[in-house]
Amino acid sequence: MKLFLTALTGALLLAPMAHAQVPAQVADDPFAWLEEVDGPKALTWVEGQNARSAKRLETDPRYGAYLAEARTIFTAKDRIPWPVFRAGGVDNLWQDDTHVHGVWRHATLASYRSAQPAWDTLLDLDALSKAEGKNWIWKGATCLKPAQTLCLVELSDGGGDAVEVREFDAAKKAFVTGGFRLAEGKQGFDWLDADTLVADRIWTPGDETPSGYAYIVKTLARDGQAREVYRGQKTDVGVSPIVLRGAGGRADGLMARRGITFFENEFVLLEAGRTIPIALPAKAEYQAYVDGQAVFELKEAWGGYGAGALIAYDLQALKAGTAKPVLIFQPGPRQAITEVDDTQGRLVVNLLDEVKGAVDVYDLKDGKWTAARLALPKDATFTIRSASGDDDQVFVAAEGFLDPTSLWLADAAAGTAVSVKTLPARFKAATHEVKQYWATSSDGAKIPYFVVLPKAAKLDGSLPTIMYGYGGFEVAKPPIYLPEMGKIWLERGGAYVIANIRGGGEFGPAWHDSVLREKRQLSFDDFAAVARDLAARKITSARRLGIYGRSNGGVLTTVSMTQHPELWNAVVVESPLIDMLRYHKLSAGASWIGEYGDPDVAADRAFIEKYSAYQNLKAGVKYPEPYITTNTRDDRVHPGHARKFAARLEAMGIPYLYYEQTFGGHANDADPELNARRWARHYVYLTQKLMD
Repeated sequence: MKLFLTALTGALLLAPMAHAQVPAQVADDPFAWLEEVDGPKALTWVEGQNARSAKRLETDPRYGAYLAEARTIFTAKDRIPWPVFRAGGVDNLWQDDTHVHGVWRHATLASYRSAQPAWDTLLDLDALSKAEGKNWIWKGATCLKPAQTLCLVELSDGGGDAVEVREFDAAKKAFVTGGFRLAEGKQGFDWLDADTLVADRIWTPGDETPSGYAYIVKTLARDGQAREVYRGQKTDVGVSPIVLRGAGGRADGLMARRGITFFENEFVLLEAGRTIPIALPAKAEYQAYVDGQAVFELKEAWGGYGAGALIAYDLQALKAGTAKPVLIFQPGPRQAITEVDDTQGRLVVNLLDEVKGAVDVYDLKDGKWTAARLALPKDATFTIRSASGDDDQVFVAAEGFLDPTSLWLADAAAGTAVSVKTLPARFKAATHEVKQYWATSSDGAKIPYFVVLPKAAKLDGSLPTIMYGYGGFEVAKPPIYLPEMGKIWLERGGAYVIANIRGGGEFGPAWHDSVLREKRQLSFDDFAAVARDLAARKITSARRLGIYGRSNGGVLTTVSMTQHPELWNAVVVESPLIDMLRYHKLSAGASWIGEYGDPDVAADRAFIEKYSAYQNLKAGVKYPEPYITTNTRDDRVHPGHARKFAARLEAMGIPYLYYEQTFGGHANDADPELNARRWARHYVYLTQKLMD
């Protein structure tokens, strides 16, 4: 599940969103000044930390080789250019060593399928950045159907979630003079027609929720007239519009999603001045609109349906007040839906079954939904790259730990698929193999995990191993192809582990809900159980085991470091949440109270403070030396988390490394060169700790 963030656009250059930089006073936190993102004192501290870590990591004799290998991977000309259906062909955003910010380009479908597509450049972001003195990072385009030549382009200055939106004419390859334009902000949008948008944004200062999102939806005309069509509550996480787009790209209907909490929603149909509630449980998500049917996924049991079920409502019946839900699919106990998309006439569902992938297509016939499975590779993890609304074609990517990513073009109506492109092998996979094991957690739950290890490995506990975990927000972590990990780590004899701990989406909503809020400790216990199981099988040992996690995974790795310092020798903490008693006061943190609890509520604070790593560092404990890294322009997870943790370690005399990239946002991968340097530093640290 994505963090609560929608993309938006507007008709005039509205006032920019102010950057909240100065933190509220925190009397008992001597490092609160590091929450001031661009504060001179904080940036001076960051500069010093970066220099210290660079001296340690970038002067290592292996850094040059790692950097060269990572750079070759991230800037390779033979990468798969990921396609997005548009205007009868496909678009692509391409970055390499000469196009660092990237070029937005277009090709016909026939040309794209050839070995050497003929690309037509629409927008050069490097040239735009240079001309405007900005650091523009591409965040996507929403194009008006059916022609799809007028597009709303989203640009982020530095890679954060806040975007500026401009209207662009793809036929003329130019921004539209006097066209729709919104200044920087966290916002969401869609076209209603050629002269009208519907949008959620912070229209006037103060019109925002504690999470920093909008709660007012308005239509916006070309003449600048804005008309409110829906208002949530200021206490919500946020509100966003959903256009139900039918044949020919027409807007059949307009819904609003009111995010009461991160997981609890209220959906209403906005019809001819009326607000029509849609009968759903609080935990439900909108997924698609096809054949006049609005499709929702239930995240909890409701109305005789189990958690995870896909149901549909007929739009015309919703408008008439006579709608009854119809079941499309009910996942089994070891299955999970990871993605849902729609073509012109089919519903496409990406599944995990025992953490292994499959893609099913559903068709509505005589009021009943029938399913067919796409003919795709076995034992692979799939990603829906793009689904066409003009026909029933779908691009699907397939990959595995040792299997290079391939791209398939499927016909959802026929159930067929053909291979279009395959990534060349980036590392020697034949020396390694993949195994799946199950560890037993503190409450007896069985936790699956995958191990990629050398076939010739001696199981004596000496294998250098990186263990990855996430465990939150119902985000599944199945096997994927990681070229830089394979080249830099596996080829040098290392092993890699993905721990499918609770909190993720590997087995649907129940797997996630089982460790929410006061039950969070079980997720950390799962991670420790996998480490112990690896040791019991003599695959590795604490001396040779390192862990890596980012974002929510930063909670996991820092808690693992403080609760079980004896289990690992390396800890990579990237773009992390760490100070869990203040996370709800920083950036988008308030939106995640449904996941972690509210530190301002005494009962919630009691269980959060038991694990929050920032408050649980103890003098005299021998901790593994962590490598902490974040991004200055991360406006989703505040860089103050990482900064303050490092500062507290420094004050306590505990060894650590800290590095902060100055742009790139939460993803931290906007620039291929900087991304190569990022991973080279990661792997130098891991090599020093686990292989030396």
